[in-house]
Formats: sequence, C-alpha cells, structure tokens
Amino acid sequence: MKRSPLATLLLSLVTLLVFILLYGPIFIPIVTSFFTVKYGSVDWSQMNLDAYAKLTGNEGVIEAVENTFIVGLSAVAASLVLGTVIALHCNSGKSRSRALLQFVVFLPFLMPPIITGLSLLIFFREVSIDRSMLTIIIGHTVFVLALVYRTILVRLQGIGFSMIEASYDLGASAPQTFFYVLLPNLKSALIGAGVLAFALSFDETMITILVTGTQNTLPLRLWAMMRLGFTPDINALVAIILALTTVMVLIAARYLIPKDFAGADA
Repeated sequence: MKRSPLATLLLSLVTLLVFILLYGPIFIPIVTSFFTVKYGSVDWSQMNLDAYAKLTGNEGVIEAVENTFIVGLSAVAASLVLGTVIALHCNSGKSRSRALLQFVVFLPFLMPPIITGLSLLIFFREVSIDRSMLTIIIGHTVFVLALVYRTILVRLQGIGFSMIEASYDLGASAPQTFFYVLLPNLKSALIGAGVLAFALSFDETMITILVTGTQNTLPLRLWAMMRLGFTPDINALVAIILALTTVMVLIAARYLIPKDFAGADA
C-alpha cells in the first residue's frame, strides 16, 4: 500500500521531533564547551577552547577520569578472561552444574544495581576486605561478566565442534587448538565484548557508590558536583566523553555485526 505524501510528511516531522527531544540536550554541552557562558547567557561572538584548557587544570576531575579508566580496563581484562573460561566450559556440554554456573553469572547483571552493590558490600565486610579500588574493580567485573560471557558463548556456538575436532584429528593439543583455532575466531567477539563492557563500567554509578573507598570515579565525581553546579570545563569533559563513546559504539558495531548482515544491507 502506497503511503500518501501527507502521511510521509507527518511521520518525518514526528521523527524529527523525537530526534530533537532525545538528542538535542546532548548537543547543548558540546556547543557551550566552545563558547563562553556568563551569568546564564552564552557569548556567541567568538569560539574558544578556554573550557578545555581549564579541564586540564582540574586535578579532581582528571584523577577521577584516571581512576575510571583503571577500573574499566581492569574489569574488562578480568571479565574477558573469566568470560572466555566459563563460555568454553559451558559450551562443552550440558549439566546442572553448568546451568547453575550460568545462573550465577547472569544474576548480578539482571538484579537492580543497588541490590548487587549492597550484596557485594555485605560480602566485603564479612570477609574483612576494606573498600578500595580493588573492590570497585571486583564489583564492575561481576556486573559486566554476563555481557562478556554471553557474547563469547554465542560466537563459540557459531564456530561449532567440527573445527575443533578437525584440529584434534590433525594432532593439535588443547592449548594449540585454543590459540591457533579458537582465539582467531573469537577475536572480533572479544573486542566487541570488551568495548561494551568498558562502556558499562565507565557509566556504572550505583554499585560504585556502595563499594568505593576514598577513590572517586568520574560518575561519583559528577554526582558530587551536582549539589554546587557544573563549571564550564565539565561541558568540555562531556564533549570528550561523547566523542569517545561514539568511537566505542562504532568499534563495537564493527566487530559484533556479522559480515554477511552488513553485506546484505550494502
């Protein structure tokens, strides 16, 4: 059924309105990061990089960003190792123990973050582990592990056992099969899962609040600054984070979208 020009116009206007409502507020800090803001008004006469220069001198924010990257990269590394090991184990057969292991992996991701964070806090207190960067890394690893595990498991199921059996038939050992057969086929899944896990870790706030010590990550730093208001250099930080997030999404899409699907679109 052919759509009338009026219906097409109305749908286009509704789509544009939804796009503006959803993404318009995101572009405001990006634009204002290049112009001076005084007393609630923006000076549009001249672009400048003053906000970015002030950002480099904001030691509190820079330290929070560094902590966020340390936590995120550590959580990604730990979740990739654990997720790969668990996926290999669960893909090798079916049993009640494997089903229980999958349940344990998915549970922290499916529960509300406040419950996951509170459970971890109680656990750390019971085993006498002081809250620190280590507890934050553990909390983020537990949270993103389900995503990494599922991504790797789906890729393993797509590879099938025939390639593995062929490797064994040709005399390869288990380590050789993993490093020369499985790992090359898992590379794109590992990269995509790592990027998505880092994005989740970068944004996680509730779990971090409950398990953090004296160190602040960027979400906690911004949370604390909400009481007093944001300075112009935070607009520059938001612009940088949005650019970084966009790059991460493109990388994840590049490695997670099947090539045959991309080719079909082309």
